Amino acid sequence: MTPEIVVFGSMNMDLVVRVARAPRGGETLHGLSFFTNPGGKGANQAVACARQGARVAMVGCVGEDDFGKTLRNALAADGIAVAHVRAAEASTGVAVVMVDAAGENRITIVPGANDLLKADPEALAGQFLLLQCEVPMAEVVLAARAMRAKGATVVMNPAPVCRLPDELWSLIDILVMNEIEAAELAGRPVADPAGAAAAAYSLRRRGPSTAIVTLGSQGVVVADDSGCRHFPALAVQVVDTTAAGDTFIGALCAARVAGHSMDAAVMRGIQAATLCVTRAGAQASIPRLRELEDVQQVASPSALACP
Repeated sequence: MTPEIVVFGSMNMDLVVRVARAPRGGETLHGLSFFTNPGGKGANQAVACARQGARVAMVGCVGEDDFGKTLRNALAADGIAVAHVRAAEASTGVAVVMVDAAGENRITIVPGANDLLKADPEALAGQFLLLQCEVPMAEVVLAARAMRAKGATVVMNPAPVCRLPDELWSLIDILVMNEIEAAELAGRPVADPAGAAAAAYSLRRRGPSTAIVTLGSQGVVVADDSGCRHFPALAVQVVDTTAAGDTFIGALCAARVAGHSMDAAVMRGIQAATLCVTRAGAQASIPRLRELEDVQQVASPSALACP
């Protein structure tokens, strides 16, 4: 069966250390706990889409090692098609994640096999394509070009923050970023909803019809043909912010595939990300659609002035 959403991106094994606080330069501290968890922005977004009810296929590359087998099996267990997850003669990508007592994370990525990912046209067929910056950018452009030619909606998450080629800007339909990525791409500070609206509105001029900025506890800002809008966040006790952005994107795309409006999709994304940050880990923290029934509803958005 043809997938609704194709995710072209990274697959990592997360090596997670919980600490009371991050060590300073040259300092050694005792950690509180350690665990491994399947991750990678591409794989996280694939899991988020699948757990929100979408048919998903993953296009990725892992090593011929135990981590690679574990990552592939984890996706398959969530009902994600993995026929186009290739095994290469390289180590599987890893991410070393440090999470402090406030739930903030610091991440170092070793790409490994992710750097060998290729855009195979036969693997690229679906209604939506999700892209990130943890795999070779030249292949990201090829994937976007191939699926846009087939009429797919291209969703770009420029994370970790990176420079996007001019051609890619013209292929993006929906751009989803956090405040750091928005500030870097727009070349202007983003510290509040008004700043996010200004950045999002300016980035739409480069090609995307919709630009979305996630602001953590300050909510989400959307700029599209309907104007600029601010969606409030839901207040919760944060345990771990790992995969919150990926969860938001996956829930948003699954809702759009299911026929929901952009505003309704953003509100579902906020609900899913809110539940995600109350749990530890990457894929382990991503909620299923039925779990959102117990999450507080997001208030209707308020209009913002578009510059």
